[in-house]
Amino acid sequence: MATDTSPRRPLRADAERNRAAIIEAAAEVLAEQGSAVDVREIAQRSGVGMGTLYRHFPTKEELLGTVLDREFTAWAGAAREAAAATDDPRAALEGFYEQALAKQACHRAVVEAYGHSWSGPASGCTHLLHPVLDDLRARAQEAGVLRADATTGDLALLLATLSHTVQLVGDHGEGAWKRQLRIALDGLRPTHGTPLPTA
Repeated sequence: MATDTSPRRPLRADAERNRAAIIEAAAEVLAEQGSAVDVREIAQRSGVGMGTLYRHFPTKEELLGTVLDREFTAWAGAAREAAAATDDPRAALEGFYEQALAKQACHRAVVEAYGHSWSGPASGCTHLLHPVLDDLRARAQEAGVLRADATTGDLALLLATLSHTVQLVGDHGEGAWKRQLRIALDGLRPTHGTPLPTA
């Protein structure tokens, strides 16, 4: 039995290493070039052949989804931790948007994916961010630092809108998207008394 099973262990370990290398290379290339990248470049950068890449990820969409799920899971977790560590509800809300947009500014595929739809690139990503936004909204409204008629959906749509801005201004537009963020956040202050239109 030992003779039968021992040769398989290195193969499994190799397969795991190859998969990890593909995901890491894909994350780098997608961040730099966006989702239109040729998978041959991902294979080359990861040091595996195209056959190996396709054994792990039969389609480009599957690879893209795997990378984006990982990125959004890490992003949502970091956002939740940062919000929990900030006592000031307004600072927590503003810090979330700054962190989120700074992340998107250096990751083209994330910008493309989140900006494509206000609900995010996939339902799995949406359900990670929605509770963070909902908690930020509730805390800020309870503290009286966010207009009472703002909804969690408003905050999610605002993030998607600003994601388009990040994509529009490109690599050297940090000042531009930060200006738009400040304008938008000021509009969320409770001092603005004009009721919002019905969604």
